[in-house]
Amino acid sequence: MAKVLVVDTNFSSGPILEFLRSLGHTVYCCGGNPQDYLAKNDPGYIQLDYSDAEALLALTRELHVDHLVPGCNDRSYLSCALVNAQQAFQGIDTLEATLALSNKATFRQLALREGLSTPALHTEDAVPAHDSVIVKPVDAFSGLGITVVRAGDAAGLQQAVQQAKAVSKTGNCVIETHVQGQLHSHSAFIQQGRVVQDFVVIEHGSANPFVVDTSHLAIDFPNTTLKQLRAEVEHMAQRLSLTDGLVHGQFLLTEQGFAWVEMTRRCPGDLYSQLIELSTAYPYAASYASPFVGLKAASMPGGDARWILRHTLTLPKGAVMAHLDFKRPLMVTRWVPLAVSGDAIAPSPKSRIAILFAQAASSSELLDLSQAAQQRQLYDIHPARPTCQ
Repeated sequence: MAKVLVVDTNFSSGPILEFLRSLGHTVYCCGGNPQDYLAKNDPGYIQLDYSDAEALLALTRELHVDHLVPGCNDRSYLSCALVNAQQAFQGIDTLEATLALSNKATFRQLALREGLSTPALHTEDAVPAHDSVIVKPVDAFSGLGITVVRAGDAAGLQQAVQQAKAVSKTGNCVIETHVQGQLHSHSAFIQQGRVVQDFVVIEHGSANPFVVDTSHLAIDFPNTTLKQLRAEVEHMAQRLSLTDGLVHGQFLLTEQGFAWVEMTRRCPGDLYSQLIELSTAYPYAASYASPFVGLKAASMPGGDARWILRHTLTLPKGAVMAHLDFKRPLMVTRWVPLAVSGDAIAPSPKSRIAILFAQAASSSELLDLSQAAQQRQLYDIHPARPTCQ
């Protein structure tokens, strides 16, 4: 059997490691934080800051790795692409294609040139006075450094640009027209530039408007829009000669159509893979990992659909957690604790308390659960009381 290195130690990469080991491979994982889930629990853990691509390359050679598998974040995929440019591995895109997608500015420019559905792009000195805009760091994620600026607010725009550049590792930002719409994600598995299986998920943020914490499969999603999403993913896959595997994108659904927020090649985090698997029985984590070890993704769901809500428990403001009280009965399908009583919980997205998967009996009940989660009415999180002196 082969030697496989997974470049991530977050809990969301756990199902990927499980699948790879089920094939009989020797599987290692690497990451710089020894307190991460897989770092503490996986026998194949190697401490390494994989943002150092040269160090990652040296590790692949030291271990004589046959396959390199990116984890559930963009830095992991970028480092794998940098290594792949010097020592080829299966399933990883060229560095050119990776940079085109991973940088928000280059992705937006490419999408506009290729005629994809995407917001208009602006420069700092040429923002239309009648346009509200959103300012983002080009290379930061999880909602960090993002600001919406109302039309005509020149001082607010300057402040937003400074904030975004301060967060950006390269000191750059992107300014684009602020599209009003409902956030969704589109997960598509491609083979030879064609979509063979895909899923649409509706996404909300309750603790932080720029961070998804509540999601479920989209109900009655318009088929015409789905066909256009597929067509644009296939266009980009063929334009960039993307390898077989996952193309995961986010988009805003509007009354006029949709607008892409981003496209990525890595597996999304917060156990998104388990949302799809619990909802449809489709082997999402296995299908993501398969192309990196020379296998094909599954092309059909594995069973009947279930109405599953995924909710990440976070806080809008920091606190030391004591306990939580559920405010209504829930059919809990899976509960993944990430914190314990006494832990200091930083504001979203810096800390997570748990990932909740709850099952509903119908689509209407699922929508009701989702609404309650968005309004933060499923539970109360109680802070710890000060200790007596």
